[in-house]
Amino acid sequence: MGEPKLVFVTQIIPPIAATLNDACGTDPDWLCRKVFEWTDNSDVAGIATWLVDRPVKVLVIVLLALLVRRIIHKAIDGLIERLMSERSSEEQDAVRAAEAAGGMLRREMLAQKLSSLHERTERARQRAKTLGVLFKSIASAVVGTVTLMMLLGEFDINLGPLIAGAGILGVAIGFGAQSLVRDLLSGIFMLIEDQYGVGDVIDAGDATGTVESVGLRTTKIRDRHGTLWHIPNGEIRRVGNMSQLWAKAILDIDVAYDTDLDLAMETIKTVADGVWDEQLEAATIVEEPVISGVQNFGSDAITIRLSVKTEPAEQWSTGRVLRKRIKEAFDEAGIEIPFPQRTVWLRSEADQKAVVKKTGPGFQTGPRSGGGDDDGD
Repeated sequence: MGEPKLVFVTQIIPPIAATLNDACGTDPDWLCRKVFEWTDNSDVAGIATWLVDRPVKVLVIVLLALLVRRIIHKAIDGLIERLMSERSSEEQDAVRAAEAAGGMLRREMLAQKLSSLHERTERARQRAKTLGVLFKSIASAVVGTVTLMMLLGEFDINLGPLIAGAGILGVAIGFGAQSLVRDLLSGIFMLIEDQYGVGDVIDAGDATGTVESVGLRTTKIRDRHGTLWHIPNGEIRRVGNMSQLWAKAILDIDVAYDTDLDLAMETIKTVADGVWDEQLEAATIVEEPVISGVQNFGSDAITIRLSVKTEPAEQWSTGRVLRKRIKEAFDEAGIEIPFPQRTVWLRSEADQKAVVKKTGPGFQTGPRSGGGDDDGD
């Protein structure tokens, strides 16, 4: 009785296995196998896989993608918050330093200084937000691309040619757009580090002037002649910002050698203190002017150095105001600003002939030797 049953089982199992492979593939999943066992129908098992199993996988992939995207966005928000906390701490330190010097600064000066600091911090905050939006967009694009490829794989679409084509295209773009990628990366780091912004006066090597526009790829600078320079961010090797936080005007003032130096330095200090007290809109001095003393002994004059600390980008206008007022004060005090001095020797034509005659052949300037007249006879 056992032998016929064994023959029957061996005859029935192969067709079931083949049908199961036809319905669910060589590696059938749990749902397809169970539906096939319950219904003994390959069509029903295949339909169940399409209606239940694949949508579940698609849903899981989409949910995981959304979760990863949210985690990345949270990490970017944390990075931006850390950057902003650093900016805020720098502002607070500067505010405390300004308030500590409040006894030396006038109330309106202190308010102006704090307003400038707050404006700079707000600019850094806006930059950080812009970078946050950029990084989030890049992260969303990457996560979306990976998710799309996984979904296409779930629907048995061959991704090999697509990946190979994308790889070849990426290599070609990478070789052809190296400078573009360098400019973009330089622009991102420039924004992160807040090296300069619109309105700053910078020295970018190739051009020096006022920044009119800052982009991820290029920076636009208007120089003092009115020329607008478009400089790729990747070409900017170093930047000298002449309008961050504060600036300094250094004036080297020449006086004649016979000038009373104490009087000259007192006059210069009085003029600088007057400009400091006035707090002109375009020539704001933020600290007490300093007379450094005698800077140099020149061929024509003695140089006295004056140093004044000004608001950002106001060092040039402050210097012009100080030079004008110092000239007026020197005129009133009778202090001479010397012209180049030279010692000139003048000779007439007769003097020149006499010199030539004296130095001509046969002329002797020393005592004579030999001859009868010299021995006294």
